[in-house]
Parts: sequence; C-alpha cells; structure tokens
Amino acid sequence: MNGASRAVSVLGDRGWTLGVAESLTGGALSAAVVSVPGASATLLGAVVAYATPVKHTLLGVDGELLAEFGAVHPEVARQMAAGVRAAVAVDGRPADVGVSTTGIAGPTSPDGQPVGTVHIGVVTPESTTVTSLILAGTREEIRRQTVDAAVDALLGAIGE
Repeated sequence: MNGASRAVSVLGDRGWTLGVAESLTGGALSAAVVSVPGASATLLGAVVAYATPVKHTLLGVDGELLAEFGAVHPEVARQMAAGVRAAVAVDGRPADVGVSTTGIAGPTSPDGQPVGTVHIGVVTPESTTVTSLILAGTREEIRRQTVDAAVDALLGAIGE
C-alpha cells in the first residue's frame, strides 16, 4: 500500500476529513490523494494557491508575514494548512486535517532562497507540525519529492 493509500485509510479509520493547500506542487499532492479509491470519504477539497496574494485572500495567511518573509517560510506553511481547513468546510464544519506545501522548485529562485527549499505544514485536531527541507534535483524531481514528503508528514501527524 503506497503512502497516499495508507493516509486515506488512516483518515477514514479515524473519521477525519482532509483539506489540501498547495503552492509549488500545483495540485500534484491532491492528485495523489484522489488517485486512491475511496478518497472521497476523506478528502473535502484542495486549493492551489500558487500566487502569493491567494495565500492571503483564500487561505488566510497573514499579509504582514507574506510581505516580510515571502511565501516560502515555515509559518506560511503552517498557516496554509490551518487555513485550508476552513476553506474547504462543508456545512460550516472545517476539515479535521489540513496539509500544505510551499517552496521553490526552480529552476531559479525569485527571492534568493536556495532552489529546493520546501516547507510542509500539517494541522490536525491533535497537533501542528512543519517540516522544512532542502531538496535536490530538477524542478519535476523537487515537486515529486515534495509530494512524497508531504504524504510522509501527513502520515506522521495522523499517527501512522
């Protein structure tokens, strides 16, 4: 069973729903979850907040934080994960778990941080975690590694 399948299974066993907020992965993380049969029992929705202002307007990331540090910052990842829970709420009930990705896949860096800088946020009813990584490879390899790392972070946060 791959990581996304395990995550869907554990979320289902716990009765938890999921929201996904993505930047550098551009929908690849939510696609990995959706590829699992039965994902609709847990995944409420996903937001690709690629442009920095969308992280503020749609996910509620603090505008001053974004202005001071840019979109590639651990606290931005945490706020994206928290914000997507409300963004995908159904009947006023937010998702139980939010997971987010933000970073620089390259080939160049718009703000001087190293290409491959990635932050992954996970917020659950029980914990909040941010994983920060420096990944190597091509743009596609960094994006793929980020999806794998996000699934691993999600699994760790939900007790798998």
